Amino acid sequence: MILHRLLQQRRGGIAAITALMLPVLIGGAGMASDTIQLVFIKRVMQRQVDSGAIAGAFALSQGKAVAATVTTELARTTSFPYAVTPVIENAPTTGSYVGNNRAVRVVLVTDRDPPFLGMFMGKQRITVEATAAVVGLGEHCALALDSGNVTAVSAGGSTTLDFNCGIMTNSISSLAVTAGGSSVVNASPIAAVGGVPASSNYAAGTERFPYSVPQADPFAALPLPAIGSGSASGNVNSNQTKSLSPGTYAGMDIKGTANLAAGIYYIDGGSLNINAGAVINGTNVVFVLTSKNAATSPASIAVVDINGGATINITSPSSGTYSGILFYQDRRALDSGTNKINGNSSSKLQGAIYFPKQEMQFNGNTGMNINCLKLVAKRLTFTGNSKITNTCPANSGVGSILGTKVKLVG
Repeated sequence: MILHRLLQQRRGGIAAITALMLPVLIGGAGMASDTIQLVFIKRVMQRQVDSGAIAGAFALSQGKAVAATVTTELARTTSFPYAVTPVIENAPTTGSYVGNNRAVRVVLVTDRDPPFLGMFMGKQRITVEATAAVVGLGEHCALALDSGNVTAVSAGGSTTLDFNCGIMTNSISSLAVTAGGSSVVNASPIAAVGGVPASSNYAAGTERFPYSVPQADPFAALPLPAIGSGSASGNVNSNQTKSLSPGTYAGMDIKGTANLAAGIYYIDGGSLNINAGAVINGTNVVFVLTSKNAATSPASIAVVDINGGATINITSPSSGTYSGILFYQDRRALDSGTNKINGNSSSKLQGAIYFPKQEMQFNGNTGMNINCLKLVAKRLTFTGNSKITNTCPANSGVGSILGTKVKLVG
C-alpha cells in the first residue's frame, strides 16, 4: 500500500512538471523554427544582393547603365518584398570602397513577421548588402578583340613567347586561347571572356582567368583616317637605299633600305610589303593603313606583310594623335584580310600594332627581341620563334593594357 501511494505521488509530480515545462518546450521549438526561417531568408537575400552587385559591376566594366542593370537583376531573383527601396550606389558611400567609382554597392531590406517571435518582438527586419568592384587583372600586351565563338589567340608550331605581361581576348569560345605544338608561352595572366584550357605549353606559374569581363579597345578613340587623292610611290628596289618622307603612298614595296623621316605614312590601298633582306629605319613614325575609298569600298583598305628576313628598326611617336602607335589599320576594314608582321634577330619594334577588324599573324625568327610592343587585333596568331619583352622606355607613349575583372569585395 505504501509503495502504491508513492508511485501515485511520483506520477502526479511528473505530470505537474510536464505541465509546467510544456510552454517552455513549445516556445523553444517555435523560437528555433522562426530562427531557422529567418536565417534561410537572409541567405536567400544575400545571394540576391550578391548577384545584383556583380551584375552592376559587370555593367560598369562594359559602360552600361549600372542602376538599370542591378534593378533588372534584382527583379529576376527577388523572392521577398522589400521594406524600403533597394539602395544602389556607384560609388559606395560607406565601407572600404567608399567613393570608388569602380565599385557598386547594393543594399536590400525586408520585414518578416515570424509566427512565434512575432507575438513578442513584432516584425523582424533583415538587411543584407554586397559590394562588387572592377579590379585589376594584371598587365597585358596582347589583346584580341573578337567577341565571337572562335579561338581568338593561338600559339603553335615552335613559337616561343616571352611576354613579361599578359594575353587577353574577348572571345566567348571555350577555346578562346590555345597553345599547342611545341610552343612555349611565358605570359601571365592569360584571360578570356570564354575558356582558357590548361596547357603544358604554358610556363610554370602562369595564371589563367577564364570567363573574365570583356576588355575595352584601348585605341577606340583613334579617329578614322582621312586622306587626299594624291599618292606617291614608296617602292625601294633591292640594293637601293632611299629616304622617304611622311605622306600618302599608293602602297609600299620595300626590298632595299628605306630610311624614314619622322611623321605619318598613309598607305592608300594595296599593301605595305617589307621583303626578306629589306632594312627599314625610322624614329617617331607611324603607318596608317587605309584607302581614300574606305567609306564606300572597305575591301580596298591596305594590309601589311613584313617578311621574317627583314630588319625592322622603327619606333612610334611619343606624342600627338598617334602617340605610341606603330601600325594602325582603318577600323572600317573587312574581316577577310590577314596581316603578317615578322622580322629577324636584329629587328627592333617599339610601339603598338593595331588591327581592330582583321587577324594579325606574328611570326618571329630565332632570337627576335622586341621592346615595348602592344598587340591589339581582332585575332592574334603566333608561330615561328619569337621573343617579346614589354620593358618600355620612359615617355615612350606605349605602356601595357591594364586588365580588369569583377569580384565581390564586401
